[in-house]
Amino acid sequence: MSKYAQIALDSVVDLNKNQSLNPVDAWNNNAKVMYPDSLDAQTKSCPKSAFLGLCEDGLISGVKPGSYTTSKLNKGYALAALSHLKSNPQLNEKELWSLVSKKQANNQMAVVKALYSKGYTVE
Repeated sequence: MSKYAQIALDSVVDLNKNQSLNPVDAWNNNAKVMYPDSLDAQTKSCPKSAFLGLCEDGLISGVKPGSYTTSKLNKGYALAALSHLKSNPQLNEKELWSLVSKKQANNQMAVVKALYSKGYTVE
């Protein structure tokens, strides 16, 4: 599992434990723990925006919908990937990415796949 997938999973756990925490802060806190010596890795926007996009639309269990990201592309990739996973849970990250974009992947599918596989997404 990628570190970004683990950040997403840890963030959901934190959000469900602390209802006053918001998804942006949960991600940032966990990114600092996972990458204590790399500001670039902590602030990498693609996986973070995929996670926040799912949160924003109320698709993560226990997380209130809200306004969490300005990224339309990464949110869109995450939403499309989640839809594909619901239809075909066996898809791997590479297959998912090929269904949602022709660009270079940047850990977005690791986040979506981990959240879905762990049962943290809602129907």
